[in-house]
Amino acid sequence: MNATLENKTNLVTNHFNQTNNKKEIVYETSQLNLWYGENHALKNINLDIYENEVTAIIGPSGCGKSTYIKTLNRMIELVPGVKTSGEIKYRGRNILDRSYKVEELRTKVGMVFQKPNPFPKSIYENVVYGPKIHGIRDKKILDEIVERSLKGAALWDEVKDRLHQNAYGLSGGQQQRLCIARCLAIEPDVILMDEPTSALDPISTLKVEELVQELKKNFSIIIVTHNMQQAARISDKTAFFLNGEIVEFNDTNIIFSNPGDKRTEDYITGRFG
Repeated sequence: MNATLENKTNLVTNHFNQTNNKKEIVYETSQLNLWYGENHALKNINLDIYENEVTAIIGPSGCGKSTYIKTLNRMIELVPGVKTSGEIKYRGRNILDRSYKVEELRTKVGMVFQKPNPFPKSIYENVVYGPKIHGIRDKKILDEIVERSLKGAALWDEVKDRLHQNAYGLSGGQQQRLCIARCLAIEPDVILMDEPTSALDPISTLKVEELVQELKKNFSIIIVTHNMQQAARISDKTAFFLNGEIVEFNDTNIIFSNPGDKRTEDYITGRFG
């Protein structure tokens, strides 16, 4: 490595470390491997997620993006034949340890899926579903949760006069924001988003992206996306996955303007994927 390039690399590394040293680590993934039967889907994943940031996971189809974020709330365990090794620490505790109750984890880590999936209930009942499961029955408190969560999802003004109408009457973009409100109602620490705008029109996509930027003030957000422009617009850090491995992880502006690996450059410029 020539001196100029080495100095440049050191500056980038030092900036990255100095920036992150100011923030708490939310998730610390160490030597994570995952198999679907004989298929080795995740290989030696090492990745730190920091609080109050948006971390984008990018990569071609089948590279392990969705598999990875589904390990973060252990939804991956619903798939038969899954085996894992390594550690995923959430706030310092290994969530793969069997003593860690999955119900406890999922009160701290909410998830928004690729397609809006409201329950076949009223808007109000969708939002209070989680709080009710956790034993909240006081109507005044539930009303406050509904208003706060819908405001947090930038949906309150659009639905406040029809809270008791069926959620299926909402547009696709509104349904997705309702799912975000339902997630906010349990007051999570982390929000996982698995391609949350892939089924939405451009205007709804923009609203969700604006919402993500607002939400990171109070939450840590991890978003899987196929959309390079979206990752560049809304994320603070980006991890590029390929064939079950992390090729590169860095500040988003560095990944998109000065990637350190040729495969990253080839992917983000559209040469494959």
